[in-house]
Amino acid sequence: MDAYAALASVYDEFMDNVPYEEWAEYLCGLLSDYGVEGGLVLELGCGTGNLTEILARGGYDMIGVDRSEEMLQAAIEKRAQSGLDILYLLQDMREFELYGTVAAVVSLCDTMNYLTEYEDLVTVLRLVNNYLDPGGVFIFDLNTLYKYRTVIGEETIAEAREDSGFIWENYFDEESRINEYCLTLFLQEDGDLYRRCDEIHYQRAYEPEEIRRAAAEAGMEFVTAYDAFSKQAPREESERIYVVLRERGKADLGARK
Repeated sequence: MDAYAALASVYDEFMDNVPYEEWAEYLCGLLSDYGVEGGLVLELGCGTGNLTEILARGGYDMIGVDRSEEMLQAAIEKRAQSGLDILYLLQDMREFELYGTVAAVVSLCDTMNYLTEYEDLVTVLRLVNNYLDPGGVFIFDLNTLYKYRTVIGEETIAEAREDSGFIWENYFDEESRINEYCLTLFLQEDGDLYRRCDEIHYQRAYEPEEIRRAAAEAGMEFVTAYDAFSKQAPREESERIYVVLRERGKADLGARK
């Protein structure tokens, strides 16, 4: 089964421990630090739209892109309830297209770790650079090698809710630096009847030097990286980092005209 096809129906239920408001506050602070106080913002891998809605309420004109039809459907249902003006696009972030440029691009919840090929990472960064306003920023988070290797690698997590449950098994390959998530879902249907669904997700750990190199290949400027939810440099024990890249090229092109 495709990743998120079944998970979409219970994603928000299982992610109810994620402090989205705090994540959005930190992200908005970074956007402000780098000169983005409003305007069009694109979220890559927007999922069910939790952060998209918070950013829209914060005054940004939001566009959400995701490749999962089921996750986007959940986001669209939220939009219908909130009445927020958000544009959702069913697109693969390796091939996304917009009608114009945006002030910033953001991507959280380890979406970028789903790019398991280095070449795909460069492709996404090139597209981001193309669709950013001159000097615009791309802010994204990443699960770290330390987290995959030490915290979740080879771990099995299980949880039962009133009408659903899951078993989440992790297998981390040191050579490829790819973490395989084997997710088994049990979704209640009628009475005591539960439907079993199996999904496999893959994520890759990227070293900071790889991000710098990919940014350079894509024509972007590497600005900085932070230990998540701080303004400190990443540590060896950082489990999540935030990366800030800046658009490069449009201003130079305008100056030559």
